Amino acid sequence: MLKGQTAVVTGGSRGIGRAIALELAEQGANVVINYHGSTEKAEAVKHEIEEKGGTAEIMQCNVADFEESEKFFQQVIEKYKRIDILVNNAGITCDGLLMKMSEKDFDTVMNTNLKGTFHCIRFVARQMIKQRYGRIINISSVVGVAGNAGQANYAASKAGVIGLTKSAAKELASRKITVNAIAPGFIETDMTKVLPDKVKEDSIEKIPLGYYGKPEDVAGAVAFLASDKAGYITGQVLHVDGGMVI
Repeated sequence: MLKGQTAVVTGGSRGIGRAIALELAEQGANVVINYHGSTEKAEAVKHEIEEKGGTAEIMQCNVADFEESEKFFQQVIEKYKRIDILVNNAGITCDGLLMKMSEKDFDTVMNTNLKGTFHCIRFVARQMIKQRYGRIINISSVVGVAGNAGQANYAASKAGVIGLTKSAAKELASRKITVNAIAPGFIETDMTKVLPDKVKEDSIEKIPLGYYGKPEDVAGAVAFLASDKAGYITGQVLHVDGGMVI
């Protein structure tokens, strides 16, 4: 149980982020739902948590922005006095073939997915070092491990998250702060719903378990890595992919 702990979930207003926020709240954490776009969706997650007896707050911040990120974490620390769990889930895609990909599309994805993760770790680290405790969980992707045609920018950003995870784990371990990554495979979200049927059929054939995962599958893995049961696990990448990259 995470009773009384403060958890920050970036990109927590929908999909996997929403499921993570709900799961951590159910485990007893006070959840700060970070969002960049839709206030309405973030409010809906907050309301759902509160209806179930949990505690949540929404805070808008573009994690790709260095100064915004700094102010965001200052606000969280000012209110809750500590941050026990950070889940770096915020991410975007701008897919396209490598030869046609614009510099803007490459940079935009890198800035949110990789630099955003760096910003959040950087600004939470000082507080966690002060506490001598922390759980940082970064959401990577199987694409960051295996690559994917048409997603060079996304794959590079998610592979970078894995490298960042391992480096941060080594730097922060002496202060009882663990840093791990989760690499989801195909998960039922708004992003996968819009895929053509042929793409869905082809992708399912590559999954040994034979079906897409649910956001709750990822949320359960996050809750485990955030718990005391995972206290001796750091610098690892946990695949939640139905065996896709065995």
